[in-house]
Amino acid sequence: MSLPPVSAVLEDVINALHTSPQVMLHAPTGAGKSTWLPLQLLQQGGFSGRIIMLEPRRLAARSVAWRLAESLGEEPGQTVGYRMRSETCISKFTRLEVVTEGILTRMLQQDAELQGIALVILDEFHERSLQADLALALLLDIQRGLRDDLRLLIMSATLDNQRLSLLLPQSGNVISEGRAYPVVRHYRPLAAQERLEEGMSRLIYRLLQDETGSLLVFLPGVAEIRRVHAMLVDRVAMDTDLCPLYGALTLGDQQKAIRVPAEGRRKVVLATNIAETSLTIDGIRVVVDSGLERVAQFDVKSGLTCLVTQRISQASMTQRAGRAGRLSPGVCWHLFSKEQAERATSQSEAEILNSDLSGLWLDLLQWGCHDVNQLDWLDTPPVTALNAARQLLHQLSITDQQGKLTFTGRQIASLGCDPRLATMLYTAAGQNNDALATAAMLVAIIEEPPRSGSLNLSDWLHRPASHWQHRARQLIRRVNGGHGHINEALAAALLAIGFPDRIARRRGQDGRYLLANGIGAQIPADDALSATEWLIIPSLMQKHDSADARGLLALPLAINALTQQLPSLLNELNVVHWDEEKGTLHASRRSQVGCLTLRTQPLAKPSDDEFRRAMLNWLREQGLSVLNWDAASLQLRARIQCARQWLPEVAWPAVDDETLLLTLEQWLLPSLSGVRDLRALRQIDLSDALLRLLNWSQRQRLDNALPSYYTVPGGSRLPICYYEDKLPTLAVRLQEMFGEQQSPQLADGRVSLVLELLSPAQRPLQITRDLAAFWQGAYREVQKEMKGRYPKHVWPDDPANAVPTRRTKKYQNH
Repeated sequence: MSLPPVSAVLEDVINALHTSPQVMLHAPTGAGKSTWLPLQLLQQGGFSGRIIMLEPRRLAARSVAWRLAESLGEEPGQTVGYRMRSETCISKFTRLEVVTEGILTRMLQQDAELQGIALVILDEFHERSLQADLALALLLDIQRGLRDDLRLLIMSATLDNQRLSLLLPQSGNVISEGRAYPVVRHYRPLAAQERLEEGMSRLIYRLLQDETGSLLVFLPGVAEIRRVHAMLVDRVAMDTDLCPLYGALTLGDQQKAIRVPAEGRRKVVLATNIAETSLTIDGIRVVVDSGLERVAQFDVKSGLTCLVTQRISQASMTQRAGRAGRLSPGVCWHLFSKEQAERATSQSEAEILNSDLSGLWLDLLQWGCHDVNQLDWLDTPPVTALNAARQLLHQLSITDQQGKLTFTGRQIASLGCDPRLATMLYTAAGQNNDALATAAMLVAIIEEPPRSGSLNLSDWLHRPASHWQHRARQLIRRVNGGHGHINEALAAALLAIGFPDRIARRRGQDGRYLLANGIGAQIPADDALSATEWLIIPSLMQKHDSADARGLLALPLAINALTQQLPSLLNELNVVHWDEEKGTLHASRRSQVGCLTLRTQPLAKPSDDEFRRAMLNWLREQGLSVLNWDAASLQLRARIQCARQWLPEVAWPAVDDETLLLTLEQWLLPSLSGVRDLRALRQIDLSDALLRLLNWSQRQRLDNALPSYYTVPGGSRLPICYYEDKLPTLAVRLQEMFGEQQSPQLADGRVSLVLELLSPAQRPLQITRDLAAFWQGAYREVQKEMKGRYPKHVWPDDPANAVPTRRTKKYQNH
């Protein structure tokens, strides 16, 4: 058997690993970096400890482990083993472990020194999975503080070497040229108005006639795979197998897609991007690339994940095309233009930039890291997603007010599950074995939901699949629980512990619901659950083209029984509403689960404090526009806003709508005493109320630097008009400004007052912020016109030194 291409750099890799803490290996698809190199490092690398290899995909991890074991004439579990969620195949003899799905993170949390492990391999790192990025950050922390002898090998066919080199300046770099067969690449964009599945099916059918060997077809998701399969099933020849390939398939169906077809047969593998890397799919000579992939993007506002179909990167195009040249010369058809390919991004975006980070933040807290900047990241986790993660962990009581893990939080973190699911599991373990058995099964189903069938979780609890049962038993062992029976009656309360914000109430008759967190959700109108008043919907997917999320799994619930079991779900709130006909306030006590109202009871004789507090809640709902904003109060707000811009050395309060609504207790609450109706509310002096935001020193500074009035040379005390987005103005008759040589200054001389100079009939003549320039220039034209129109008034030749007046010539000397 010939050696794989990566064998040419084996010695280079070994030498680099013994001289550098981290090594980057760039090896093309099919070089043998995953299925040959790890064994050679184990046998020839001179490492005294075990080797751990992280694979980003479960299917690839299992396949790689089997190939490595078979090359030794063994089965997995002996020299080579693997570990992933709900499946472990190792023994005391295992020296090379292939792990995935956060298993490496759990190993790090349980033993930060990784005792007995000499080398960690991060395979297919270009995929930039969240777990791979987290593993890299933690491993670098271990190397820096605990294990300077631990070695790290980062492998991929399309590494972003420049950025990695900046992060790892001491790393070694090894390049394997590879020995892939040539692949001819064609670009065939879909015709206008042609659906992807139709164009794809026609091309596949033609290629089956024109080409030899098997086909690997890349489609964005399961829905497209099923539609293309349906279009081809009656058209392909009898000797051709149609084999779907995606993560949720059973092991048997996945193996059917991967293994060599029977003699005399060929296959068409319809795959998601799961087939881009690591997997060796035998017999493939033709690749058809849709150029699309479906990725998950976390919406911070809704707390939900949305599946988005997008163009793949150039690195992914290279990976996909390379699958056709593994065993012989091949051909790749891209269903897009060459210009589109050249405009594509060079690398795929890291998963950490678009993911729910609640699990990552819990891992970091367990690690002892309270600031992401304590670790080295290729891409730093986004602040907005981290804030959402912190909020969720606090809501679940995993962290305290200071954001630190509580005692319960530390126990929950040790379970190594999603924070919501771990909270549910931990709480159930503290109740009884039946609650634990029920929670474990719910966790297993939610982690790997069914692709089709009933939305009702009750149906799946009654007939759980074998892989769910296996996972549930594993979870029960993890919390040292005993044997129990699934009790459907406990399910709603258990789900509400982990998903209190996913409690939902029906709105309308078409399967639409409102969640406790204010987000809309929808289930098919013809589903039996759509007639249920109250649901809890733990599994949701945000639809990019709809305001409502799509419910994937739900459970009916009796809301009154649930709130009796979990009284902490209820929030009692005093509210006020207006009787529009009578124009008076009515107070009531509202019982809510999140934003969902269960019941409302009138408050017969609320205290003045209750009424005022309730009115503040009503004002926050209605907005500030219901108050009587007269000219004086609007001008005071504008003056304060201007002071924030022009006098920044003073800590002026913010007076925008959002801030004022948040600070109602500070400035408006004292003015609400005795207010019971709309008439009284609108009689409140808002200027007096707003002044509560300023201390005595600020009031004095405001009046001196930005006065409400200005006394002009003619003696009139005139109002200054302030604006948020432009300079303040003063409307004044031109004659009253005689003798003023410069424009008045505000804000300690930093801002010129804009003068709107008026005629004797109070009509605008000129607008200026430079009075001196006006006297010397445009005034001459105004003087000529005004002398003819208002001959009884004084129009001096030297207005800057003339006596100001409000009178005509006749009364000037009186």
